[in-house]
Amino acid sequence: MDISLQDQLRRRREEILFRMDTALSKSGRTLADVELIAVSKTVDVEYVQAAIAVGYRAFGENRPQELARKIDGLEQMRAAGADIPRVRFDMIGNLQTNKINAVLGRADLIHSISSLHLAEAVASRASRRIEDGLLDAAQPVLLEVNVSGEETKSGFSVDEVRQAIPHLQTLYGIRVCGLMTMAPRGDKKVARATFAGLRELRDELSAEYPDLSLDELSCGMSEDFEIALEEGSTIVRLGRVVFDPAFAVE
Repeated sequence: MDISLQDQLRRRREEILFRMDTALSKSGRTLADVELIAVSKTVDVEYVQAAIAVGYRAFGENRPQELARKIDGLEQMRAAGADIPRVRFDMIGNLQTNKINAVLGRADLIHSISSLHLAEAVASRASRRIEDGLLDAAQPVLLEVNVSGEETKSGFSVDEVRQAIPHLQTLYGIRVCGLMTMAPRGDKKVARATFAGLRELRDELSAEYPDLSLDELSCGMSEDFEIALEEGSTIVRLGRVVFDPAFAVE
């Protein structure tokens, strides 16, 4: 393993955790209340191995083939004698229906259920796998919500989520664990409003549907994760700030 790479990742991780802890203190929370997902979509398996060595235990991929490549690559390293702890991999990118089978059973959490049609498709295929003994339980998912209303972003609208929840609760193959969103880039005021809007929607839905567990709020990336944490995020998805030494840590 490249020791200089490992040292670089360790120093950067310490900086990130310090910034996270400072932001979380503003909402009365600690690092124990949040999952840091290292988004490994732009790096190779060796980088993931180095990130695991310095303490990362959860990773995010936006393409099913990359998810499989990273998981299989780490497994090959273990088979060759490397002492690599088991880690979590999440699917964070857009999921096409023809790629669902490649993700089920491999992704711990799917962040990007962006429509009722996709939710039904994942639930249907997961149900079949459960019945065939290929999946132990319903697939945990998050509902992607386009809180900011940007035309270029995918996801349920806020009103669509409200309308879809009763039906989503009946789908046997998935377990809705929370909500996910992305904020427009470059405007911290809009980002804060977006993350606050996601939290307020979660609180509204939780009050209306007390049997529905919406504990997770996945929001906040390299440019805006501190704002997201101040507004209640429980999962931050950090790529460039973790893996790119040229990305400025302010």
